[in-house]
Amino acid sequence: MSHAVLTGDELLRTLAALANPHRLRIVAALAEQRNYVSQLARELGMSRPLLHLHLQRLEAVGLVIGSLELSEDGKAMKYYEVAPFGVHLTPKAIAAAVPTLTGDEKGSQR
Repeated sequence: MSHAVLTGDELLRTLAALANPHRLRIVAALAEQRNYVSQLARELGMSRPLLHLHLQRLEAVGLVIGSLELSEDGKAMKYYEVAPFGVHLTPKAIAAAVPTLTGDEKGSQR
């Protein structure tokens, strides 16, 4: 995700991905430096399966990037880092995004 103007659907997905304290902690931890899953799980005090779930959600909207690397002993390690992103949230930005909403998302949050 770049600093481009987000469509309504992209804005909803991005805000939904960030609307979780675990995912905010993950982004904050990765803002310092990239890390591999096991180490990140230890640092955050989170199980690896739960961390994977949250990382997948963040990766799906383009907030983090994952890459597989081989360790010196030949073990595959999944590293994550924060993708460059910015969300400029103003009343005008929201007004511009609303007409681009598709499907049920227009009225599903009553």
